[in-house]
Amino acid sequence: MWIDEHGSEILGAPECRRLLALGAKQGLHGHLGTPGAGAPVVLPVDYAVHGSDVVLRVGEVLFHQATGKLVAFEVDGLDGEWRWSVLVRGLALAGDGLAVGTDTPKPHVPEPGRRLLVIRVDLITGRRIGPSLASRAEPGRL
Repeated sequence: MWIDEHGSEILGAPECRRLLALGAKQGLHGHLGTPGAGAPVVLPVDYAVHGSDVVLRVGEVLFHQATGKLVAFEVDGLDGEWRWSVLVRGLALAGDGLAVGTDTPKPHVPEPGRRLLVIRVDLITGRRIGPSLASRAEPGRL
């Protein structure tokens, strides 16, 4: 285990993928960061996981704003007393309903978007914080 200078446990890619899938199974929503006119735009979205990709159901405007661009997706969750956060960065691509099958987000809004956006996971990172985490750090690893 590696603890950063702020007391957060740095998670490896396998644990990040597990938590990302757990969050999708629990129906958590994430946040999609896309390039915007002058500044990035971050919006809450429902998501699913298909293989190693993140799948979103979005409206036309967001679909066209993100497709073909490098985006960020972040989700936070709670696992017992431990809080975690996973960040994905990658290329957003137009999704094919046949390719993702049933791995589509379960919407929490009355009128969800009709377009599928797939984020290719190029980089995945994560952190976990919890009770007395700093006391579990290996000496010299802060």
